[in-house]
Amino acid sequence: MSGKIRSDLDKKFQAVIKTPAGFDFFVAIHDFIEHIELNSSFSGSLSSGLKLNREQNIPNKYNHLKQIYQGLEDANGKPGIDLGHARCMVLVELNRIKNKDVSESNSFWKKRELFRKLTEEIYGRLNPDYVA
Repeated sequence: MSGKIRSDLDKKFQAVIKTPAGFDFFVAIHDFIEHIELNSSFSGSLSSGLKLNREQNIPNKYNHLKQIYQGLEDANGKPGIDLGHARCMVLVELNRIKNKDVSESNSFWKKRELFRKLTEEIYGRLNPDYVA
């Protein structure tokens, strides 16, 4: 993996860690996941084919973060597209956060620190030198 790709991943990760809870935090997660999705060199490190990833539940943890990524992509997508119930609910929850409706009844808001922890675990799988 090139130094620039790794450096950009480090910057995206630091943005997630340093961004206070709020809509910008979810945007930072989106940007982190987008960087991973756009660079195929990361996919092997997160593969469910690796025993360690299965033991640490990495594919499921990554999928939780991908919901945020997909939700923000859907928010910027074409109107009128049928997203299905699950994606629509993610979009509703993220829009509530964007509109500063941050109550504990919002599952994404309630799990914000869990998402920060999951980001750290995913980053740790992609950067073996990282120590939490």
